[in-house]
Amino acid sequence: MAAVTAPAESESLGTVVVAGVANLVIAGAKLVAGLVSGSAAMLSEAAHSFADTVTEVFLFVALRRGTRPADEEHPFGYGKESWIWAFIAALFTFVGGAGFSIYHGVQTIVEGEEAGEYLVSYIVLAVAFVAESVSFRKARRQVSAESRRWQVTRSRFLRNTPDTAVKAVYFEDAAALIGLVIAAAGLALTEVTGSVVFDGAGSILIGLLLVVAAVLARSNLSLLVGRAVPARIRDQIAADLRAIPVVTAVPTLLTMQVGPGDILVAAKVDFADDVTGAQIEAASDLAERRLRERYPNISYVFLDPTRGAPETPL
Repeated sequence: MAAVTAPAESESLGTVVVAGVANLVIAGAKLVAGLVSGSAAMLSEAAHSFADTVTEVFLFVALRRGTRPADEEHPFGYGKESWIWAFIAALFTFVGGAGFSIYHGVQTIVEGEEAGEYLVSYIVLAVAFVAESVSFRKARRQVSAESRRWQVTRSRFLRNTPDTAVKAVYFEDAAALIGLVIAAAGLALTEVTGSVVFDGAGSILIGLLLVVAAVLARSNLSLLVGRAVPARIRDQIAADLRAIPVVTAVPTLLTMQVGPGDILVAAKVDFADDVTGAQIEAASDLAERRLRERYPNISYVFLDPTRGAPETPL
């Protein structure tokens, strides 16, 4: 699968805004509940939601700055800048959210902090679960639509998509829902047994859950370095080029994501020996049209006519 198109980028922006607003409201409620109850898991959930809120701000900046048009100084556009901001967002979630949750969980177990009012925490967790579900449903709907469009599974889409904003929201909301269940379980076990170990353990598990941010950081880093399109797309591009009547071979084909919605294709193409320069120009134009009709996100096509390997005499 390839990158998302402009309408999908607009939908990604909406997905990020919805997630950001939801996380900000939830974070405030969790913080109040955590301070009232004294629950380590609730305070960890508050840190989780605050980290997610800051992450959404970074992702919003990424989407806005990454879609600026190309200019003389940046002829391939600013698409890669979106991955820089998304990379910073992933690191913040990993260091801020995960670090605080694990530290506070260990502190609770070691010092044995007493939990206070449980009812407030349960109510906030329930409301937060509903709000996170709304955000996750929007992200999941976008992922499902894009995966159907590219005729791949959701897991493959999430693994390969250069739209790291929707990927981040999807994984963060999924982690948030799991974290809420863990926090509720830790609180319930602490209330039943009277041992804060369960509450502290829940906080640690929530922190470990945020390690998902490391996966997002790695994906953004791969795109920044210059990741090729998936093998299935590359093979189809090569087949389309070889299907041009005057093309005999495509010895070299290079592809790269230069932005969430832009793909670069560069190829050495061996044309038949008896074709004219005009025929090569016409074939090159035809190849570019075919590729862009199949994959609208192919923004740059560079074809280099090359001599094929000479046949070895018998």
